[in-house]
Amino acid sequence: MSASIGLLEVQGLVASINALDAMLKTASVRLIHTEKRLGGRLVTLVIAGKVDAVSAAIDAGKKQAEILGAVFGAEVIANPHDEVKKFFDFES
Repeated sequence: MSASIGLLEVQGLVASINALDAMLKTASVRLIHTEKRLGGRLVTLVIAGKVDAVSAAIDAGKKQAEILGAVFGAEVIANPHDEVKKFFDFES
């Protein structure tokens, strides 16, 4: 049971909310951090959970976000280093 972190960077607040909804409905993951830049025109969502759940959620979120906005990045970090976890105040 390995913890992982997923990051999805999306253009547009509404697209990011739709992506987050899809991610949370797709798999057993939780939102651990959000970052909004340019007044919400660029939003990064960070989720956590088991590796397979995070991968499925990121795929679903990316697909949903592409309907309303551009996706600038999507990444899954399996078993992140403790220093990376500190960046997000993430406890496995």
